[in-house]
Amino acid sequence: MTIIDRQKRQAQPSVLPAPVAGALRMIRSFIRRLASFGIEGYPPEIQRRLKIVNVFSSLVVVTTLIYAIQLWASGNKEMMPVVYINLGLAFLVSLVPFMHRINELAGGLLLVFAEFVALIGFTSFFGRLGGAPLQYVVAAAAPFVIFEARRFRLVLAIVFTALILHLIAWFQFPTEAAQLSADEQILSSLYVQGAVTTFGLIAACVYYAFSLFEHAKAETESVLRNVLPDSVVERLKAAPGETIADGFSEASVLFADITGFVSMARGLGPEKTVALLNRLVSAFDELAERHGVEKIKTIGDAYMVASGVPVPRKDHAHALAAMALDLVATVKAVSNAENVSLNVRVGMASGPMMAGIIGKNKFSYDVWGDPVNLASRLEQSSAPGRIAICPSCYAALSDAFAIEPRGLIEIKGVGSQQSWFLIGPKAAG
Repeated sequence: MTIIDRQKRQAQPSVLPAPVAGALRMIRSFIRRLASFGIEGYPPEIQRRLKIVNVFSSLVVVTTLIYAIQLWASGNKEMMPVVYINLGLAFLVSLVPFMHRINELAGGLLLVFAEFVALIGFTSFFGRLGGAPLQYVVAAAAPFVIFEARRFRLVLAIVFTALILHLIAWFQFPTEAAQLSADEQILSSLYVQGAVTTFGLIAACVYYAFSLFEHAKAETESVLRNVLPDSVVERLKAAPGETIADGFSEASVLFADITGFVSMARGLGPEKTVALLNRLVSAFDELAERHGVEKIKTIGDAYMVASGVPVPRKDHAHALAAMALDLVATVKAVSNAENVSLNVRVGMASGPMMAGIIGKNKFSYDVWGDPVNLASRLEQSSAPGRIAICPSCYAALSDAFAIEPRGLIEIKGVGSQQSWFLIGPKAAG
């Protein structure tokens, strides 16, 4: 979904009645406040984990209180010890968010301790067929969410403790050893509740783990696609160790340098300078995407873009020429809007070149070849607001664009070279 699509969707009126929509907003707001209680001051990644702990604890408190009320309302005095256990569990677990203020582990440890003790208590009253021992199995997954896998020793200790307690509950509390003589129907109901809770919590933990993995994977891919062309990202995903290096018989490359920016930046200060440069480069990026050309890199106030790489296209010169004209117009528009003196010099060249990924840590996609060097020299020799092109570009563009000759110019490393200025599209007819 694009940004525009999201904005349109947000702008559409809610289909829910106003009172219902308002109630849902209040509930969501309450849940967000509840999840965020006691986590202030922690880094974002720890806050995300503690929010899960808070929500999980809240669910335990709510379900435990409901169960205690049901047992108390039944009028069966024999059930009162179980009511007290539920109330005690709800009280202890309600303290979990406050424990975060001690350290990031205190709340999770209190939650684990309270649950482990309460489950033994429930088992002693109803026996192993009451379903409570099943809930120890949740500890096979939940500690990885509550404490994270990096605390492997702590997680392993909790999992091992839960296993031991499960076995003790199963073998030490058969039905005949239960303190309460509940009938088969009640035991079956308790077992079903325990099974549903166990399966539900394990499924939620696994879902959370996979959602974190998918989120991290999506973030990594998003970063890659911001650095590398989409086709190159797909090749890296298919063969991670593969060297990405390609040759192109025909492609075009463009260099643009903003004139007057350095002197102007001295008077603007860092914040305004970066904001203005970001506005310009963001506008250039949008133009590159619109024209289907590939941004290579920015160096200060210089911008480099190529066409026909990494995906070859026959109209590489035409697409880049259209980009160049829009780029000049964009700089003029920003200059007028910001009331600053800015312009841009552009150099463009076509021919065979190579492209690939270089670097190990902060890698980048780059292009090399004579046209790259020539385009850079043409940009340096160009004039503000003008687009200098090479002979190959002239041959490719003269049928569709108005071009002005500028004669022979001296190009460092090349010698005398014919050059032209790109003016704009030819008038139709």
